[in-house]
Amino acid sequence: MSSPRQPLRTALIGLSSSAVTSWAAGAHLPNLLTPAGKSKYAISALLNSSVDAAKAAIKVYDLPPSTKAYGSPEDLAKDPDIDVVICNTRVDKHYETILPSIRAGKDVYVEWPIASNLTHIDELVQAAKQSGSRVAVGLQGRWQPPLIKIREILHEQKLGKVLSVEVRAFGGTIGREILPSGLKYFADRKIGGNPITIGFAHLFDSVLSTVGDIDPGSVHTKLQLQRPDIRIRDPESGKIVETITSTVPDLLSLHGSLKKAPHTASAATLSLFFRRGGPFPGTPALTLSIALEKGEIRYVVPSGLALMSAKPDEPVTITIHNFDTDKTEDVPWEYTSEQKEVNDRAKGVLTCLYAFADGLDAATRNEEGERGWVSLEDAADRARLIESFLKRWEESGAQ
Repeated sequence: MSSPRQPLRTALIGLSSSAVTSWAAGAHLPNLLTPAGKSKYAISALLNSSVDAAKAAIKVYDLPPSTKAYGSPEDLAKDPDIDVVICNTRVDKHYETILPSIRAGKDVYVEWPIASNLTHIDELVQAAKQSGSRVAVGLQGRWQPPLIKIREILHEQKLGKVLSVEVRAFGGTIGREILPSGLKYFADRKIGGNPITIGFAHLFDSVLSTVGDIDPGSVHTKLQLQRPDIRIRDPESGKIVETITSTVPDLLSLHGSLKKAPHTASAATLSLFFRRGGPFPGTPALTLSIALEKGEIRYVVPSGLALMSAKPDEPVTITIHNFDTDKTEDVPWEYTSEQKEVNDRAKGVLTCLYAFADGLDAATRNEEGERGWVSLEDAADRARLIESFLKRWEESGAQ
């Protein structure tokens, strides 16, 4: 008789009591505190900017008194009682905070983007190969319930093969030319976190995971910086405190061909348009249209690019138009029972976070564990492709 699995001893990086953004608190922590989450992960340590900051967060979030407080990535990496590290810092801190743990052979879950630049990403990939560390990257959009449903429809091929895919998306930030002071870095290309590498990238990855991967050699992109003068607003006073010049494009138009797959026709076309900021009033934030031989699928997210942005009175819908009957029908989808236990932010992360734990459990440590989460190597390939879009734009002098 096998012994019951033990929760993985887990360190959280970036669970701050004073952070401007609260992805760790809003999207990860709720999943770790459910009954299922507690059976998989045991919060054993926090790493923040200082030991005192970590202690403050332990108190604010009412974590067990036994939770260790760290202010140094190297000290955390040396702790033999930590199995998994989950990183939710700002992107320019990812590399320095997770590299020591990867080198120490610990397993790591890091949010997307992986790091600020390809040099750091490549170093993380090599370090993981050398140490045997497993690294998952938070491209959790691949497992959103409606996209899983669309994949099922495509793979059934009752409507034939995919002929073309069209995406129109607006978002990445709420404003078109205003940023809150805490997100000022979104206008700085060097930091690595911005509407293209976050908003567009999550969308792009989710679409490709649904309809099929793209042939990199077929891709043509047009990027534009429409609004270079960015106003910075103090969220407390609501006043504009400064104006800066952005180095990040706010529009990306992409065209290419999907790789041949059982559910796609030869040279099936992908067309994707992304613009920072909200859409024209009454226009959905995201529309994904998939033309097939015998019908068409339309996926609409009225508000925001992610399900966590959906409003109760603006449901996310999947609709099929069957050419043979010339009728349309709505396709139902729903969250899993576990997802229903947590808030909207946490819902998207839950599947990957739990699958990662299951794959790392000693009783199930094998390649099957990679199902349900994105490996570092896979995510690095996606990062290189997106970086090539930005690099060509910079080299063209089109800013």
